[in-house]
Parts: sequence; C-alpha cells; structure tokens
Amino acid sequence: MPAVVNKDECVGCGACQEVCPENAISMNDVAVVDKEKCVDCGACVDECPSEAITLE
Repeated sequence: MPAVVNKDECVGCGACQEVCPENAISMNDVAVVDKEKCVDCGACVDECPSEAITLE
C-alpha cells in the first residue's frame, strides 16, 4: 500500500521528499504522494519528524 500523508499533521518540511528513492513525493504546502510511483519502502515514514506519514 502506498504511503499516506495526514495533511493535518504534515508541517511541510520536505524531509520525506528528500529521502524518497522513487521521487514519489512532491510538496504542495504539505507532502503529496504519487501512488503510481510509491513502492512502499517506508523511507518517508522513518524520516518524517511529525509522524504524518504512514503505510496503509
């Protein structure tokens, strides 16, 4: 399952975008995950300082 961003928790820091090996995350005030590119690696989950990203 692709990564899911809780938009209420995301602080827009971009840390997830920097670590994504598939360039599946873009920033638009908050992180936005391209579900077609996401490979469920969890790098963004581990990097997110506000714990706003989960794998579902």
